[in-house]
Amino acid sequence: MSYIEIPAYAKINLSLDVIRRREDGYHELRMIMQTVSLHDTVCLEATGEAGIHLECSGGMVPADSTNTAWRAAELMFGRFGLAGGLRIKLIKRIPAAAGLAGGSADAAAVLKGINELYALGLDSAELKQLGLQIGADVPYCIEGGTRLAEGIGEILTPMPDLSGIDVVIVRPDITVSTPWVYSQFDLSQVTERDRPDTEKLIGALAKKDFRTASFYMKNVLETVTMRRYEIVRIAKNRMAEAGAEACLMSGSGPSVFGLFADREKAQKAHAKLSGYREWECFIAETV
Repeated sequence: MSYIEIPAYAKINLSLDVIRRREDGYHELRMIMQTVSLHDTVCLEATGEAGIHLECSGGMVPADSTNTAWRAAELMFGRFGLAGGLRIKLIKRIPAAAGLAGGSADAAAVLKGINELYALGLDSAELKQLGLQIGADVPYCIEGGTRLAEGIGEILTPMPDLSGIDVVIVRPDITVSTPWVYSQFDLSQVTERDRPDTEKLIGALAKKDFRTASFYMKNVLETVTMRRYEIVRIAKNRMAEAGAEACLMSGSGPSVFGLFADREKAQKAHAKLSGYREWECFIAETV
């Protein structure tokens, strides 16, 4: 095998809670994460020409060594002494810097793809350990599905399957820096009303009772991002007005998603929300 294509699925946060700031500077998190069908396609081709060559189609992402896909390939080639070179083509659909883990998803797909392309035989745990060297979301993106994520995001516990739920995503036309959001986050200013009730949320999600889940779905980083960017608050309000059973900002933002009871409601919401110029709008489903 010399060529492989791997889908790189976006993620949304059904909740996000910050427990504490760790001594190493990272924040300890407790959050529920879910992959959605919005995805990039990562094409990998083994070549005889040494070196990594990266091409990006769509999306405003760098096609150099700062790209997470490049870094993932470089890590694998260095760790396992792989001969020859690799040509990577990213077909981008996930918007960058959106709170949807597009870069982490691409890196995860490269790790999985190289593992298969070169028959390395690495299991999921080994891939996740490698992925953690690239970014905190990469281990989750390797595993995917519905997961409780703890630590800095690398401790993953499977939850009842939540696939097949219709999702509408709005990505306001702004860029939000994740390091900036965490630098501005003040745990002492977070109230219990800002925090998710993770245990009750898990129970509601297991029943696919999104109306009840909406009371417990919280993202504490909204206290930073929405205070700085009013458009994110507007997007969330309009998502609710469009009929979402539950809606939330994903990650550090600026993307906001809504869960819908059926495809028709999701399509109507997507059509309505696509009419605004302040953002991009996507329709997808959980996977």
